Amino acid sequence: MKIILCLITLLLFPIHVYAETDIDAERMALYKKTEAVTFLPWHYLAAVDEYERQINDKDTLISLDPPDWFWQGTEDGLSMKGWNRDGDGDGKGSRDSDEDTLYSTAKYLTSNGLSRQDIKIALWNYYEREVTVQSIMNNAKLYETFQTLNLDQHAFPVPLSSNYSYNNTWGDGRGYGGARIHEGTDIFADYSTPVYATTYGVVEMKGWNKYGGWRIGIRDPYNTYHYFAHLSGYPEDLEIGSIVEPGQQIGSVGSTGYGPKGTSGKFPPHLHYGMYKDNGKTEWAHNPYSYLTQWERKKQPAS
Repeated sequence: MKIILCLITLLLFPIHVYAETDIDAERMALYKKTEAVTFLPWHYLAAVDEYERQINDKDTLISLDPPDWFWQGTEDGLSMKGWNRDGDGDGKGSRDSDEDTLYSTAKYLTSNGLSRQDIKIALWNYYEREVTVQSIMNNAKLYETFQTLNLDQHAFPVPLSSNYSYNNTWGDGRGYGGARIHEGTDIFADYSTPVYATTYGVVEMKGWNKYGGWRIGIRDPYNTYHYFAHLSGYPEDLEIGSIVEPGQQIGSVGSTGYGPKGTSGKFPPHLHYGMYKDNGKTEWAHNPYSYLTQWERKKQPAS
């Protein structure tokens, strides 16, 4: 049964394996062309486009697909009533044109101004969902920082040279706090073993939880939230909003949790690692075990 669940997970959440490709270059060229005429930094367009690609499962060159109200207009497709604009110079604003779609989206996002807060307000008006807005803004930070669309590398969450073990315990029962199931994989290791970020991402959550103890949450560019729990501590410079990359130390293995703040030692030291997928409406846990086995076989990035 667990093997079947792993296969289903891989089908639902395929592991990206592409390197910098021609399609990345094509997308970047379109983003930067739009930036040149609208002054909206390309990384915002890339962030919105990638978000739409994940929630719509539309892996086309440009995955943005604004709703019908966005395209309201006259017969030639141009109207100030809607947001459709002519980006490719053919005199029409069409949802079938990638350049028109990007140009129209950029005009909408800059309708309040060009500041980060102006763009955030426009995103809220469009999506009306805080998790979505934060995810897109975080992705924009990632693209701006690393200046590439290729942010798909991963790392195993503890050093491969360390003394560790793990099994597929997804769905097992948990007693503390009432009847519930295990939504993750436990990686048992010695106290203070370094814990690494498994992906590029932005720290969304950090602090104490009575179940997870000291924990940290990181959202990656592909709309997956990575959860690390039962830590013994964090690097001093790691804060909510910090940008991380695969193989960067984000904490250390501990045995914290299952009680009020500071509780430790109620179970052997281990890292609880969870993954949560967001589809634009809700977020749910899925089994990280198959991903861990994939990353374990790859060369560990330098920390």
